[in-house]
Amino acid sequence: GLFAPEHKKPLPSYPFSIGLITGKNTAARSDVLTTLQRRWPVAAVTEYPVLVQGTESAGQIVRALQKADDSGHDVLLLVRGGGSIEDLWSFNDETLARTIYALKTPLITGVGHETDFTIADFAADLRAPTPTGAAERCAPDIRDVTGRIDQFGVRLSGAVSARMSAERRHIDAIRR
Repeated sequence: GLFAPEHKKPLPSYPFSIGLITGKNTAARSDVLTTLQRRWPVAAVTEYPVLVQGTESAGQIVRALQKADDSGHDVLLLVRGGGSIEDLWSFNDETLARTIYALKTPLITGVGHETDFTIADFAADLRAPTPTGAAERCAPDIRDVTGRIDQFGVRLSGAVSARMSAERRHIDAIRR
């Protein structure tokens, strides 16, 4: 049941606290931070740097996920840039998959390139094709959100004006 769709947690529409688990000073980290800053600069991003390949990496990722999960974030991102299947092997670790399944916080993975799939991707609540894709799926574009708010404001203003006009007509009718 680790991969079952009914166990997937819903993603928040407007995450204000994002936990980022990735390699320190990597292109994937830079891409995610740049994308989040452009799309949703109102979110606080907490980084959990880990090794993303090698014999120690799976254990570091597990510990970072557990720490991030206990920190009350709205959503977590687990990302790593592309590489060979050997480079991505840490993301095929059974303990990592079970840790992902047990998280209370929704998790999006963006591991490798579009054609790469790992066990972590299947256990995650959402798999994005790349680290940048994970950041895009994690957060809305603030321009879209502010555009919708502006539209609501125009509609609300119109509704208030229409109601006030109707009430004025009613008062005028009572006075006559």
